[in-house]
Amino acid sequence: MTDDTRHPTSLPHTGLTRRSALKAAAGLAVAGATTRLAAPALAQAARPVKLTLPWLANGSTLFTYVAKNQGFFKKRGIDITISRGFGSVAAAQAVGAGEFDFGFIFAGGTILGAARGLPLVAVSTLGYDATMGIALRGDSPIKTAKDLQGKKIGTVPTSAESPYWPAFARKAGIDTGAVTMVQMDNRVLEQSLVNKQVDAITAIGTSSIPVIMAMKEPCRFMLWSTAGITLYAGQVVTRQDVFAKDKELCRAVNDALTEGLAYALKDPEAGVDIFLKEIPEMGITAGGKENARISQGLMHYTVISKEAETQSIGYTDMAKASEMVDMVMEFGAPKDAKKPVVSELFTNELVGSVKFSPEEWAKVKKNVAEYAAILG
Repeated sequence: MTDDTRHPTSLPHTGLTRRSALKAAAGLAVAGATTRLAAPALAQAARPVKLTLPWLANGSTLFTYVAKNQGFFKKRGIDITISRGFGSVAAAQAVGAGEFDFGFIFAGGTILGAARGLPLVAVSTLGYDATMGIALRGDSPIKTAKDLQGKKIGTVPTSAESPYWPAFARKAGIDTGAVTMVQMDNRVLEQSLVNKQVDAITAIGTSSIPVIMAMKEPCRFMLWSTAGITLYAGQVVTRQDVFAKDKELCRAVNDALTEGLAYALKDPEAGVDIFLKEIPEMGITAGGKENARISQGLMHYTVISKEAETQSIGYTDMAKASEMVDMVMEFGAPKDAKKPVVSELFTNELVGSVKFSPEEWAKVKKNVAEYAAILG
């Protein structure tokens, strides 16, 4: 213990009596207490905001935790709570019902929710391909879409991509009568492919490819977007009343998420490390870190797009959005659903100016080259 931590019995010579010194100290203590009490009243409290993911936290939504960890929400006066989702349709319903303020939701879920009457609006797009498609083993003889004829294809009827198989088949000229569709449980879908119980599976690439790779099985993927059957992968979604009444909050949330995505795109290794700090249970599960790395890489592949490269990250192509609405209404929506108005469901009003240079995009493309080889 040092001298200045002891309580002296006499005071050094300062020109003050002990009584006057104690009185002065008491006055300073009161003043300090007053200052400490007044500070919270003067500081502006962070606004609590709840965000839902489309599914469990993984590498494809890792950037939301990067945004939280790096203070991108905090510096905009937001106290963010990020929660897992139970599918994009359920996430859209939760946002529409006011259970969450915002959601990061696949466009298919948002469009379907709006068709069912939910007052939703997508304020930006942060992933441009939902990676709907066909997963194949690496040694599969299937090379083209028409090679699927005469084969067995596993599918989960309640999955996000399953309703759009007929749309892909029509575009690709596949005779669906010549294909055997095998309905499966989602818990055995990828295993059935690896074990050769089926020749192919319909899947969301960002979900199924990491699972197949974890089984040490080389795989290939046939993206339906190459045939013009596409949905945006993830959009920042809120309710129309929130957008109308609190536009600056919407802008702040969107900017924080976009900044988080840009950070992870530029430094994916740091993104994974931050994610494992925020969700430590992922780091202790077998293959958790590798799964995060792979699913982040696949998601980053979906950001590479004409929209992001020529406009800015977050920009929505309204012509594509209109085509997506038409496809969902034909193949995914109930017959009594009302077609959403594209200009009301999607907006670019709050899209920021996060743009990468050609050199930065080249680095992103290099980082995702191994996934481009699978998805390409």
